[in-house]
Amino acid sequence: MSKNIKKPPFWKVLLETRALIELGVYYSSYPFLKNAPKGDSHPVLVMPGLLASDFSTKPLRRFINDKGNYAYPWELGRNFGQVAYVETLRDRIDQLYLKHGKKVSLIGWSLGGIFARVMANRMPEKIRQVITLGSPFMGVHGESNADMAYEFASGQKRGEVSDEIINMIETAPPVPFTSIYSKGDGIVCWQHCMEPTERDTIQNIEVVGSHLGLGHNPSVLLCIADRLAQEEGYWQPFVFERGIKGVVYPQYWKPAVVV
Repeated sequence: MSKNIKKPPFWKVLLETRALIELGVYYSSYPFLKNAPKGDSHPVLVMPGLLASDFSTKPLRRFINDKGNYAYPWELGRNFGQVAYVETLRDRIDQLYLKHGKKVSLIGWSLGGIFARVMANRMPEKIRQVITLGSPFMGVHGESNADMAYEFASGQKRGEVSDEIINMIETAPPVPFTSIYSKGDGIVCWQHCMEPTERDTIQNIEVVGSHLGLGHNPSVLLCIADRLAQEEGYWQPFVFERGIKGVVYPQYWKPAVVV
């Protein structure tokens, strides 16, 4: 499938500049975001995208903390896509698990979400759930506008990644999983961000926005707050409710599927 999907056109790349506008919307809408569901004080590890650092996830982590959970940066500097991060992340997750005595939720933006899926497949007993933001986990062999940057940063071709790692990227984690994506993404193919596995604890959620703005997009934050507020072991799909909070999601306008 991925070989037949072309990378986003150049005009979508140009539209990524709207991430700055989305950041302004984040700050202006913050009073309304305070009405989002409260969490239950469990640890959340947030992983940045390719070439980004923990600085890029500060607005997201601030929001998660304000909602009553404990958001942590990944503390690995800029994300250069190194496979060696896997072992360091294992130690980081172990540390948070022991500190709080609770399973850790993983949130990964773009390439950070790919690492989140790997870690959830490696140590599911310590992972509460995984949320990815514009992560092309089904496009390991496909195209994206980040290919050149990835190969430069990581020092390896995509095809050089081991089959074991690729399998952990493409396999749906055995924990609740939510993929948030945008069809307006100018960096990666949105089709590659959708989990094809059908399971009661898996959901793909479409939002409107840029790839570079997903970490501070208010509609994304509402989804995240809803996911993190659920009691462990009682995960339910995100509901596109009536009212202003619902109409911003494209799936709100789609007819319900009758089974």
